[in-house]
Amino acid sequence: TALLLNLVNLFLFLIVRETMVLFFTASDGHVMYMGKDKYENEDLIKYGLPEDLWFHVDNLSSAHVYLRLNKNERVDDLDPAIIMECAQLVKANSIEGCKLKDVAGIYTRWRNLHKTNDMQVGAIGYHDKTKVKRVCVTKDNSIVNALNRTKEERFPNLAELQEARAAEFRAEQRQLKKDQLAQA
Repeated sequence: TALLLNLVNLFLFLIVRETMVLFFTASDGHVMYMGKDKYENEDLIKYGLPEDLWFHVDNLSSAHVYLRLNKNERVDDLDPAIIMECAQLVKANSIEGCKLKDVAGIYTRWRNLHKTNDMQVGAIGYHDKTKVKRVCVTKDNSIVNALNRTKEERFPNLAELQEARAAEFRAEQRQLKKDQLAQA
């Protein structure tokens, strides 16, 4: 009965809690965000947007940090300094990684993340491991301190934001089809 009570309490906690998200502004104005804990990370995994680039420390527990790209912006076009800002943030928010001089950071598009029901909370896999990029992260407190000065706590409705972006995408696709028919 104790196990059942714990499961009920966890279920109620997950249903009634709001998702707190920490937002940051990168030096070039891009929006970065992360969950406060592994439960918020679950929501971020579930409700990401196609423009999101996901960051984590490789093989260590860490925050999940997302960089919101502009529409049609390519990862390869990003300034490497912005990639490093995100990587510094995941390193600083890793219990083990923050104590190490160097860690490997990894990043991939949100749509490459793969989550199954049998995975632990906060755990993630990939649809295509070849699309996961690596970066060496050497501790740089000046970057983390600058980002922390921009930090804001917010409670966005992630499902609503995802659905709004999906509706926008569908409208763009309808307009594209109209334009193609008009040219034919």
